[in-house]
Amino acid sequence: MKHERVTEPPLHEADLRFFWATPSRWKDVELLFGERGACGGCWCMTWRLERGAYEKGKTGGNRRTLKKLVESSRRPGVIVYHGREPVAWCAVAPREEYSFLARSRVLAPVDDARVWSITCLFVARPWRRRGVSALLLRAAARMAVARGACIVEGYPQQPAAENSPDPFVWTGLPSAFRKAGFREVLRRSRARPIMRYTP
Repeated sequence: MKHERVTEPPLHEADLRFFWATPSRWKDVELLFGERGACGGCWCMTWRLERGAYEKGKTGGNRRTLKKLVESSRRPGVIVYHGREPVAWCAVAPREEYSFLARSRVLAPVDDARVWSITCLFVARPWRRRGVSALLLRAAARMAVARGACIVEGYPQQPAAENSPDPFVWTGLPSAFRKAGFREVLRRSRARPIMRYTP
């Protein structure tokens, strides 16, 4: 007898709480990311560091680098809670903090405007496919605006397959960005639109 997958109901903004990753929340970031640092020792450093430093840091350096960012009150991302449980993360910061974006032709600046960039989404496995990403994107964009951002950019991945594994879409999906109020402004690659949120 085939068992049908039980689908949890979608979540709403009122079900979640959103906070900047500050020193008092470091333990929750560690708990959320787990031993693998969200994915393969990344600790949300893949777009912040040069390739060599990133690869070398997978054994512990990337974790220490993120911890330093959090403990210096740089607020490198937004952490989401359901009750007291940390369930998701969104990296958002001024674009110039991400060295990968400075090297990318596909994601080169759209114009001369100063923007903040959303570069990573991580949702804990039990909370996936419940609408958390769109809620988190909207909250992160609003929180960035409250800190002075005039434009918030995202770089979602247009998956080649309809059910791409979650690790392949860690920059988010266009549909989630659209639900969060972002609009596409440029696409130099079929798979990688640039989307913007403006208050």
